[in-house]
Amino acid sequence: MAKIAISDGWYKHLYSEFESDYMKNLSNFLRKEKRQRKIIYPRGSKIFQAFNLTPFERVKVVILGQDPYHGPSQATGLSFSVSPNIPIPPSLKNIFTELRQDLDVQSRTSGCLENWAKQGVLLLNSCLTVEKGKPGSHRNKGWERFTNAALQALTTNKKNIVYILWGKHAQEKIHLINPEHNMTVISPHPSPYSAQSGFFGSKPFSRTNSYLQDVGKEPIYW
Repeated sequence: MAKIAISDGWYKHLYSEFESDYMKNLSNFLRKEKRQRKIIYPRGSKIFQAFNLTPFERVKVVILGQDPYHGPSQATGLSFSVSPNIPIPPSLKNIFTELRQDLDVQSRTSGCLENWAKQGVLLLNSCLTVEKGKPGSHRNKGWERFTNAALQALTTNKKNIVYILWGKHAQEKIHLINPEHNMTVISPHPSPYSAQSGFFGSKPFSRTNSYLQDVGKEPIYW
């Protein structure tokens, strides 16, 4: 985090966060973890990847996740996405299943979602780092405050965004969203533990595109 690699538009709105004590403490925490030879995902250059592939000016949709993947070579800095040639995780498999049922999009062989991000889908995790093999290990270190600030910046400065909130953890952020000027798509999480309880059949992709078209925006090519 010594060099902040984040796009200009986002930096403009989040500058004060980077200058705050909590972010300095978070930076010190990450340096200490690395000095102790702990493996942190994603690698430093990818921590702000969601913000770089989806500049502030282009955000049309937000899909909110929790932590980065904690397995080797999985975390990309984008929620739910994995690198090409990495096996597709169970939750993402269920996302693709719902996509096929919703829009008849054929099953994907790659779990890389960069194409979504480049079209304006902000694939944002609440926490932007995690220790290898330890899900939730970097919660309550400051990342939640930072990503809340990002959501607040969107709410304050933009409208007609679709917020896709899968699961209780994502839905805790609903107070940051202005319902009068945006759309929320709410359902259980796509995890195998909850997908059968209302995620399947929720049609998030067609609902998102219908709203975007209604407000004069290009739909997402999912």
